[in-house]
Amino acid sequence: MADADKHRARIFLHRGQLTQARVAYEQAVEDDRLAEDARALSDSLGNLGNVCALSGDLDRAEACYREVLAIQRTERNQHAIAHTLVNLGNLHIGADHPEKARPYYLEALDLLRDLKDDRALGILHNNLALQEAREGQWEQAVTSFKQALDHHRIVGNEEGLAVTYSQLGKCFLEQGDMTRAERCLNNASEHYIKLGNEPAEAAVLRLLTTVYDTRHDRVSARRCLERVVSLDQRYQLPELQADSTYLAKLTQSN
Repeated sequence: MADADKHRARIFLHRGQLTQARVAYEQAVEDDRLAEDARALSDSLGNLGNVCALSGDLDRAEACYREVLAIQRTERNQHAIAHTLVNLGNLHIGADHPEKARPYYLEALDLLRDLKDDRALGILHNNLALQEAREGQWEQAVTSFKQALDHHRIVGNEEGLAVTYSQLGKCFLEQGDMTRAERCLNNASEHYIKLGNEPAEAAVLRLLTTVYDTRHDRVSARRCLERVVSLDQRYQLPELQADSTYLAKLTQSN
């Protein structure tokens, strides 16, 4: 029965039917409890926690993840423990309790370093950097972003490099450091071009437009924004009207 419930849950989840997916995973959890299958129960609880998190039921998601963590600690599955710790940290970030997230992230960091999991370390350092930036711990955030970039490079994670350069560039922009913001955002743009992710490229170019406009480099600002507007039109992005108005303003000022 548990396998059938899990199969139905995956189908519902794929369709975006979270309520039905939750019911199916709840039943799978009960089946796994009756079967006294700890590993299967851990998987079912983890999936149930993910669905609850997506549904906004953060308390239930946390309860699931905590039970999963207890099972994983018993089995001493370090990789699985690290993954669940990150999930718990992300959950507290989503609930706007970053101070509760950090201990989970730091424990996961220690485990992932021992496991030499560079892909996961890149993502986790990026999460830490975002938290530190929100809390105004600027120097620490920059250090964490750079550590994330180092790990992304080791495994060749183009998406990770693009995202991290973009977020670091945005942080430099908010701090008024236009030189480093420009450098990071140009790197992000290049990685998004490699990935063929033009909507994400447009988001980075909007930030670059702000950098150039702030420096009164209207030519570069207009060139970036012309590319953005063309991408807005191609992908029917919601920012088209605002970007077109901004471009008209830049054109008139020249």
